[in-house]
Amino acid sequence: MAANQLAQTVRQQLGIGRVLPLGGPADGAWITEQAATEVLRTAVGSRTGVRVGTLRLSVAEPDDAPEPAVPAPPSALPPGPLRIEADFAAVADRPLPAIADGLRAALLTASDRELGLVVSTVDLRVSGLLEADEAGEAAVSPPTPATPTADRTPTVAPDGRTGSTQASPEGAAAAALAVPGVARLAPALGGLSRPVRLAEGHALIQLATTAGHRTLDVTGAVRAAVTAALPAPLTVAVLVTAVERG
Repeated sequence: MAANQLAQTVRQQLGIGRVLPLGGPADGAWITEQAATEVLRTAVGSRTGVRVGTLRLSVAEPDDAPEPAVPAPPSALPPGPLRIEADFAAVADRPLPAIADGLRAALLTASDRELGLVVSTVDLRVSGLLEADEAGEAAVSPPTPATPTADRTPTVAPDGRTGSTQASPEGAAAAALAVPGVARLAPALGGLSRPVRLAEGHALIQLATTAGHRTLDVTGAVRAAVTAALPAPLTVAVLVTAVERG
């Protein structure tokens, strides 16, 4: 049974991809690669004559990345500027460098405007040419979104601080859910099956946000709301596991 549980955890972790920094070192926010790439694919999916294939994100200079201001989620990457790597196929009705420049600009705009990612580099590779009659097909083929497994009911873990009765996970959950742009509590990390974790003066909140709200702004509001709802001293980190469309 332990082996099966480990295998399930590994499959889940591979499914969400890397745990990426959202914003800078002072923002205390992270987002799963799966959630980020789905937003970026949607943002560039309407570009005529372009089909995005592989799309990956990573920290551009991990050895030079600063330490986060709050404890990071397990396996999270440090809060340095990101690199986007993607390949694409396009109809050669314009020079390919011009098509790549337009796609690069769209990815950079969406990264900041929709999510709040700090991106320093976008590396693009042409993977093929499309025929004119293929231009009307879907520009992207994003992975099928996971079926939501949690609603807005505060399902939380017990307080991890020995003898503490002051800090309430239920209070943290309620404060997070009251923030505009929060869709639901949504755990994704293997080994952390509940969306709110309090331990040793630190709170980790795993949640899904709603498209149309800049993700970094939502996480900042959640951190402020949870900090105000629970007694000090407390640090708060937020992990966005999905960005949901209505």
